[in-house]
Amino acid sequence: MELTVWGIITALIVGLIVGALGRLVVPGRQPMPIWLHMLIGVGAALLGTVIARASGFAETAGIDWRELMLQVLLAAIAVALVVGVGRSRRGVTHR
Repeated sequence: MELTVWGIITALIVGLIVGALGRLVVPGRQPMPIWLHMLIGVGAALLGTVIARASGFAETAGIDWRELMLQVLLAAIAVALVVGVGRSRRGVTHR
């Protein structure tokens, strides 16, 4: 399995965009800074690249659309999960 420069650059761009959009989509005040959303998005998108390369479906000529879709999906899920976990922790009161 080899990560290409294009795969890493795509993961970075997708992660930054999805991380920022994840912050904008969730209503209300956010407990995390935007850079943390973007960092989570980048990590998940890089994971998508690794999974796509390991699965062998990222070896296409031109733009790897399936890899790109996997990156977007994983980044969106990761941002949504982290925001959801943060929200559920704020709602808990300790007595």
